[in-house]
Amino acid sequence: MNTTRTAVLARALAADDSADAADPTTGRILDAARDQFSTFGVRRSTVEDVARRARVGRVTVYRRFDTKNALVEAVLIREARRFLAVFDAEVAALPTMEERIVAGFVVALRDARTSLIGRLLELEPETALPFLTTRGGPILGVLRDYLAASFVRAPDATALRGPGDPAEFHTEDGARVAEIFVRLTVSFLLTPQSIVPLDDEPRAREFARRFLAPMVTGPPAQ
Repeated sequence: MNTTRTAVLARALAADDSADAADPTTGRILDAARDQFSTFGVRRSTVEDVARRARVGRVTVYRRFDTKNALVEAVLIREARRFLAVFDAEVAALPTMEERIVAGFVVALRDARTSLIGRLLELEPETALPFLTTRGGPILGVLRDYLAASFVRAPDATALRGPGDPAEFHTEDGARVAEIFVRLTVSFLLTPQSIVPLDDEPRAREFARRFLAPMVTGPPAQ
């Protein structure tokens, strides 16, 4: 993984939306780009299409995003920030690792149905798939580290240490848990056809509680 690239993405994901508020035109461009990509896909959309939808000139878009790829990346980062805000709102206050993993799995499945990535997987999988597979290392790494920090804050996190491990549950342990969680969750998002009832939230929650959480956290400390 390119550590410089990961650091840039981490800073972008950690940012809030104050920049959009300070520059409403940028926010309008990003809103328009999301709507455009969700409707027509990325490949069939041009910067001119986004400018027209945002009711600004093409030059105005290029002043803020020098290439179409930069615009696409900015929209995807904004989507990731929105997802993490939703994740935190539903997961951060839960008292146990199990509850955080179960809720996080359900939140990810629910969000995928309305997210830009979810829409692109339907419209234009050849564009979306690399961001979750071959070119997905940096963004998945950032998500892993973010979720690891959330898992480490769970009051019962120390219960995951194994025999001979230090008494405290460290960030490295949280990263291992988050790595497994992210990879398993992404696999369900990429291939939703499954015997697991992903469209039935109570049953998906029960599946996550019975099978996913134990698989992710591993056996309890002896």
